[in-house]
This record gives sequence, C-alpha cells and structure tokens, in this order.
Amino acid sequence: MNAPSPNEPRLTSLSHGGGCGCKIAPGVLSEILKNTARLPMPPELLVGIETADDAAVYQLNDEQALVATTDFFMPIVDDPHDFGRIAATNAISDVYAMGGRPILALALVGMPVNVLSTQTIGRILAGGESVCRAAGIPIAGGHTIDSVEPIYGLVALGLVHPKRVRRNADARPGDRLVLGKPLGVGVLSAALKKGALDAAGYERMIATTTRLNTPGPDLAALDGVHALTDVTGFGLAGHALELARGAGATVHLEWRRVPLLAGVAELAAGGHITGASGRNWAGYGEQVVLPDGFGATAQALLTDPQTSGGLLVSCTPESVAQVLGVFRAHGFADAVEIGEVAAGPARLVVR
Repeated sequence: MNAPSPNEPRLTSLSHGGGCGCKIAPGVLSEILKNTARLPMPPELLVGIETADDAAVYQLNDEQALVATTDFFMPIVDDPHDFGRIAATNAISDVYAMGGRPILALALVGMPVNVLSTQTIGRILAGGESVCRAAGIPIAGGHTIDSVEPIYGLVALGLVHPKRVRRNADARPGDRLVLGKPLGVGVLSAALKKGALDAAGYERMIATTTRLNTPGPDLAALDGVHALTDVTGFGLAGHALELARGAGATVHLEWRRVPLLAGVAELAAGGHITGASGRNWAGYGEQVVLPDGFGATAQALLTDPQTSGGLLVSCTPESVAQVLGVFRAHGFADAVEIGEVAAGPARLVVR
C-alpha cells in the first residue's frame, strides 16, 4: 500500500465512514423512505424501487433492457488509486447483479480541493478508469463538486435481455443459495483504520474489492437461477433478508459454510468491527433467528458491511453445480453453497 503524500492527510482520516459502511442504516433508511411519493411507473420499467434491488431496469425493445445504477462513497483505504478501483468495481457490480453487461459509466466526484492535491485526485480517477477499462467500458462523462469529504463513484449503465433480468425478489422455496466471495471487508477496513492490518491482509482486501462480479450475465443465462443480488453495505444478513422478503419465504443460512477472508475471524474477535455492523443489526435483527451460543463476533461478521462484495445466487438444487461452474470459470474459487430458501415467514434463520 502506498503512503499518502507527507503534505496531505490520510484519505480515511477525511471521512466519517468508508466504503459501503457509509450507507444509511437500514432502519433509518426505511423510516426516511416510508412516506416517499410513489410516481406512476411505466410498464417498460421492469425493476424499480419496490424491492430495494441493485439497479433499475427499463425495457427498450424485445431484445434489450437498460440497467441503470449509481454508487459512491468515502475512502475505505488511503491509497488514492486503490480507492478509485474499489469504488468503481463496487458501482459496476450492480449491473452484473441484475444479469447485465456494462456498456458505459459516468464519474461522480466530490473532493476537498483545498486539502487534496490535483495529483491525488487524479490518481483516484485513474483507479476508477483502470477498472472500467478492465470491464471494457468507457467513462463517458460525469460531474464534480468541491466537497468537505472525498467522494468517488460511478453511474453505471448496462444492457440485458428482458427475459434474463434477475431480480432479488424472485427466489423460490426449495432454492439453494450460493455466495461468490468470502466475507470480511468491513472488518479489514476497521483494522486498517486502526493501523492493525498487515500488508498481506491489505492485499487480500484489495484483491476481493477490485474483483469484478463478471459471472453475473452467465449466471442469469441459466434457467435454474431465479434470483441474484450482491452483498454490500447491509451485510450478508441484510441482503439475505431482501431475498426472503421478496420471496415471502424463510432463508436458512448454514454459518459454518459461509466463507471468510483469511484473518478476519481473528481481527473481529480482537474488536476490529465497524459501527455499521451494529447499525445493521439494529435495523433488521428482529427478523433474524440465531442459534444458541452464536456469539457477538459471529453476529458482527453476519452483519459486516461488504464493499464490492460477492454475488448471492438463489437457484434450483439441480443447477448448483452449474452455478459453481460459472463462478469457477471466472476465477471465483471461493464460491460455495451456504443455505436454502424454504416455505415460511419472511425471515432469516441461521443454523
């Protein structure tokens, strides 16, 4: 990891929260949005705000639908180039999570120009550009403002066949759940901010947060895949609950099968936990059933906010091998089956 310029503060010192841990807590967000006016929705809008999905989807014709999303946040790391890479990867992930292929992006940039040099800001943007280049898309424009805290992200647009849109609301009882990436980004970021993350831990953090969720379109092409989402700021529990609510069913997670990034369990046990983890639990904990003796550390990992987290797939039992095969073909060696969807009330049961 590169040290900041001696004349500039650490990027993470300029933000009150980093990465997807910046999200407004789920309980607060629900309160904010509960009285939001609902405008008439055109029939072409295949996915809107009704299920808190990863992106909006608008049908253009019989063969194409436009996927539109935006994501931005404050620094999760101090290296400007890495910050840009992480933010861009995270934003583009929402296109993949709908089954789409990205086509272009617009940059969203808010920077304290009296604090950070133009060279540092340029490195943030260059990091985002490198990820867009890897995704095969241009940054075709954007908007910049002078901001108190550094903010960077993208508007990401993609295309998907209307019949291959995969929402977070279409899981079915009997489905199996597959997770594409290990958990623990929030814990690593908390350790980094406290100076407790070693170089190997930092490399693991960068490797997972800058890995594009390219399996999305190939997963959506499988008939046995019913629902897709990506695990981000609300943690595995929060996004599993979104699947449960959409399906009107109970999601069961087998905690012993949930993959964690190396070293994360030890760091979490040592107290390196984000404030967002507790806010997540406060927002939806009453809908989660934990086994006896689950423990505070495991609960913190279950709700740990992921930045640029993995895809969560709901599929038929018969298609689990195909789903894992798609992940493996894209280099996601840690993808694993972690649970199932069953008939019952909309809740999460951990066992």
